[in-house]
Amino acid sequence: MLINKQTALGTGPIGKSSVAGPALHGQTATLERLRMDRQLEEALAHGADALHLAEVFGLSEKTAIRYANSARALLERPLESDPATSP
Repeated sequence: MLINKQTALGTGPIGKSSVAGPALHGQTATLERLRMDRQLEEALAHGADALHLAEVFGLSEKTAIRYANSARALLERPLESDPATSP
């Protein structure tokens, strides 16, 4: 969720230009990348459940399964060592 001084006081939807313009100008983040990141985060939080993702985000079966598989792969990966404690 992105909130700025214009949208904080209302409850209605906003257009892409009000977010993508000043908030993301010159950044590598795009609205599409933020959306994908949010969906992957949801998949990680709910145990890579494709049905949950499809219902929450209105995703197609194929897309929901792809996100669930990505989350499952991340969840099964061994934790990386902390660079601050590595020699």
